[in-house]
Amino acid sequence: MFLSHISIRSGFALSALLLACAATGRAQATPLTPVFMPQPAQSTLSGQTTGLAALPKVVWAHAPSPLLKRALARFEARLEQIGVVPGAEATKGGVVLRIKVGKDPAYLSLDAREGYALDVSSKEIVLTAEGPTGVIYGFATLLQMIDTHGAVPVLAQGHIVDAPRFKWRGLMIDVSRHFQSLDTLKRQLDAMELTKLNVMHWHLSDGTGFRVESKRLPLLQQVGGHSRYYTQAQVREIIAYAADRGIRIVPEFDVPGHTLAILTAYPDLAAQHPVPTVQDWQQDCRVASSNDDVTTHCTKHPDLNMAAMDPTNDKVLGFARTLFGEMAALFPDRYFHTGGDEVVARQWSDNPQIAAYMKSQGFADAPALQAAFTAEIEKILSADGKIMMGWDEVSEAPIPKNVVVEAWRGSKWVGTATRLGHPVVVSSGYYLDLLTPSSKHYAVDPYDTRADGLAFRVPGKGEKPVNAAFMRDPNAPALDEAQKKLVLGGEAPLWTEIVSDEMVDERLWPRSAAIAERFWSPQSVADADALNRRLPEVLNTLEHFGLQASDHQARMIARLTPQNIVPLTQLVALTVPVRNYAINRLADRKGEAILISPAAIASADSFEGNAFNALAARYAAGDRGVAGVLKEKLARYEANDRAFQALPGPDCVNEVKPISSQIAALSKLGLEALQSGEKGRAWQDHANSLLAEQDKAYAASADHEASNHVAQPPGGLLIAIVPGIRSLVSVAK
Repeated sequence: MFLSHISIRSGFALSALLLACAATGRAQATPLTPVFMPQPAQSTLSGQTTGLAALPKVVWAHAPSPLLKRALARFEARLEQIGVVPGAEATKGGVVLRIKVGKDPAYLSLDAREGYALDVSSKEIVLTAEGPTGVIYGFATLLQMIDTHGAVPVLAQGHIVDAPRFKWRGLMIDVSRHFQSLDTLKRQLDAMELTKLNVMHWHLSDGTGFRVESKRLPLLQQVGGHSRYYTQAQVREIIAYAADRGIRIVPEFDVPGHTLAILTAYPDLAAQHPVPTVQDWQQDCRVASSNDDVTTHCTKHPDLNMAAMDPTNDKVLGFARTLFGEMAALFPDRYFHTGGDEVVARQWSDNPQIAAYMKSQGFADAPALQAAFTAEIEKILSADGKIMMGWDEVSEAPIPKNVVVEAWRGSKWVGTATRLGHPVVVSSGYYLDLLTPSSKHYAVDPYDTRADGLAFRVPGKGEKPVNAAFMRDPNAPALDEAQKKLVLGGEAPLWTEIVSDEMVDERLWPRSAAIAERFWSPQSVADADALNRRLPEVLNTLEHFGLQASDHQARMIARLTPQNIVPLTQLVALTVPVRNYAINRLADRKGEAILISPAAIASADSFEGNAFNALAARYAAGDRGVAGVLKEKLARYEANDRAFQALPGPDCVNEVKPISSQIAALSKLGLEALQSGEKGRAWQDHANSLLAEQDKAYAASADHEASNHVAQPPGGLLIAIVPGIRSLVSVAK
């Protein structure tokens, strides 16, 4: 985006320091070159600009609805935030904004008319939209076209015709494991509006908490919610806030598995007795608990968090009718997610009554019983006027073809479900809690049927290990045209076992913006290097308009090292957290302390690391003009270790002091590589040894299998400048 004068790490008295540490990685947009994300479908820019000394005079082709008036008010407020003068001056011969918008009876539905066109000339802006959503998106694109480098903001002139590639472009936010405030949710909805995401999948119940007030089943929030839940009035507030921004809210209430919170409140629905309690968690797992919000980090006995209902108990379907009927009235969207994933088979097969029922009714195994249960749940929702949505396990049930399957275990399930005729939303490849960088998510296309998948559940006692190879099929056939039409789009899930309310902004952004581009822009928009150059600008803009990722990171740093914030600030700018749920394994040992550690502060995308690696690649390719900048960076990185080693703690800071030493050693190696002269065999052997150590650290969380069984680097941090150091070593004499 075009607001490159704004500090990436503004606020909390750290802007100057963090500008030095992080903004060096920022893409410097040249004048007249907007930084779009997502990229428009068609864009022709003239290279000329139009001054915005005052707010444009707005001329509507037809009287605007209250919804459109509110959208305009947000747009004008954001213009004021970047220096466009408000008030009466806007009507004195300045730029005119003409808005033509068609009627859209499908607003806030899967078939909403989202296309728009922009024509910007020296005197006027013409926004033509197919419906209200197009106006909202047109405003978002106009904000990306504004350059604030000069004394007066200017708008790039040109012509844009834009519409999304996929209809369903979502984020899944888990509020069960860690409860999130209304303000936090609203910040995410604002960022979604600006990046043209249109579905917030709200994961409201799971083993760790039931998060919505039920007036008909009040024990759900009183007992199962640990007293942390959204009232129905607050739910309506979020739904209305999202609707104003063209965003649909799709709720999720899991059955028959992941129901421990429900079963804690209504134990007679459980498949196993007695129902596990918090005391069971404390005995078998490490539990983090704060502000009445219970979060479990458990790999020993995953069944505790995946406790299942008894599908043979008539009370279970009665409960579902009551709960889903109430929630169907509360949530207006046509789609309703009921989970359906990760039912632990032995919870049914080990129950004599359930096993006898399965035998008498001819169910061969637990999946067959679940399929029959799923079909009954679909009937309940259909009677309430809802279309059922579930994780890809539901595709094994004899259910109507309009049931939406969310493919999560691997891309091959996109092909499997579409061959059965089901609409599909793809989340495999977009799991943000894997802590992989934006470029990895960006490389996954929703149409892919052969991308890597992961097993997300640790096998229980007596079960065979499941690894990534099982969850992908490199020989899966590509989708045909009929199957492609069934792919509605995708979602980026954020599961919050290791994500506090304070961490949500950073764990979602800017990676969600990269995924938003994958869902919106043409498939040909796939340059990972260009993506990395734009990401810092995207975060700048989102933070200027309300996101608080950098402020929260800065506050976390200041709490850990109040005596000197510089060393830790530099360290987390140069590191990324371990990947593929390795951080969850560390949480088994550390408990709640993981949520305030450097691994919780470091971002999955290191802007500083990306910038350094790009410069080093240029040097290795022959551009010796960047040597001076590289030397300055490396000297700063090396010097930081002395200050870091002097920090008095706390324990989580002391734990990563070896990482600081490794950064210093790598930086020294890079400086030596930049020096002229022969290096010799001993130097090369030393370089190979240092790089091999980093290769081992990265390999420890390269996939889910490794992250479960291999020791992780100190504090769960990986060094982000390793590729750049390798580039410099590769061309040293």
